[in-house]
Amino acid sequence: MALRPPFRLLPYAPDVPFPTRDLDPWIMDAPHPEQEPERDGPAFRMIPHGGNLAEAARAYGAPAAGWLDLSTGINAVPYPVPALPDRVWRALPQADAEGRLCDAARSAYGVAPQAGVVAAPGTQALIQLLPLLIEAGPVAILSPTYGEHAHVWRRSGCPVRPVTGLLETGDARVIVAVNPNNPDGSRREPEALLAATAGMRAAGGLLVVDEAFADVVPGISLAGAAAEPGLVVLRSFGKFFGLAGLRLGFALGPPVLADRLQAMLGPWAVSGPALHIGAAALADHAWIEAARRDLARRAGRLDRMLAAAGLSVAGGTTLFRLVESDQAAAVHDHLARAGIWTRRFHDHPRRLRFGVPGSDRDFERVEQALRTGPGAAGA
Repeated sequence: MALRPPFRLLPYAPDVPFPTRDLDPWIMDAPHPEQEPERDGPAFRMIPHGGNLAEAARAYGAPAAGWLDLSTGINAVPYPVPALPDRVWRALPQADAEGRLCDAARSAYGVAPQAGVVAAPGTQALIQLLPLLIEAGPVAILSPTYGEHAHVWRRSGCPVRPVTGLLETGDARVIVAVNPNNPDGSRREPEALLAATAGMRAAGGLLVVDEAFADVVPGISLAGAAAEPGLVVLRSFGKFFGLAGLRLGFALGPPVLADRLQAMLGPWAVSGPALHIGAAALADHAWIEAARRDLARRAGRLDRMLAAAGLSVAGGTTLFRLVESDQAAAVHDHLARAGIWTRRFHDHPRRLRFGVPGSDRDFERVEQALRTGPGAAGA
């Protein structure tokens, strides 16, 4: 897999350890000034995301009961954070603690023994490094999906083409698939993705499979095939475990790719608390199974509540539900005035995404607001 200029890693041979000791693990050749993109252009602007309660407060003020944030796909019943030794906060993150975390991730995700596991401060940090792994070329992204993938590849100078299926990827040098997809929850069969991996390997390209929400449907994961050249799998910790503020994610891939990502992340990329909490949570198989059952129960309850309000659920996972309605904007506005923040999509105005409430009190608050919302009986 050829590496992309102007970021070129030092030469790598399979039988020679990848150089990680120097402070310059990759060589940066400065592009000609005329080739630099506009620093205030669209490629360098932030794109909208869920969870932005500051935006909600600017538009609607501060609700008396506080904001109920249903604009993300983060588990509202988080993993119970264990007490941490004082040294975890005071000392630099330790290599043995990172090793324990990666071992726990390997076991929890079913990672192939020959594959590398790289821990990072969230999968977003890994997404932003991916364009440095491969020479510039066409990128096909199975769409519509999580917007940061297209944003990051465009910012790197690659032509990006949204596609609806793997058969449409054509001459793409990189294919990106979010599985299950965000925001509609659609799934790609592992066999089809493995076939795409073989094609990318033969062409010297890369298939990126973002499994941010795969914890709730582990059977579709490609973690067990992550040693295959031409494949990188991303896993998010914070969504399923409800600890997004911890900032923890993983890249799974062949050792050469994992070594390159590790070098680019540099030392101490993951905080000491994240190393310890992540290792404990990923090893807690009883909690994981109970959380999957609880999420399924709560998602079903939300579906019934939405249906009673005249809102059709078009897809999702047990971490979020997607509604399609001509009144999506009005429903979003109505709920916001009741202190409930949902996720709108301005490029798909009929869509509205709901996170799954975590408590009876929160469900009752949503139900009460929906009863008087647009389209509800008697509204």
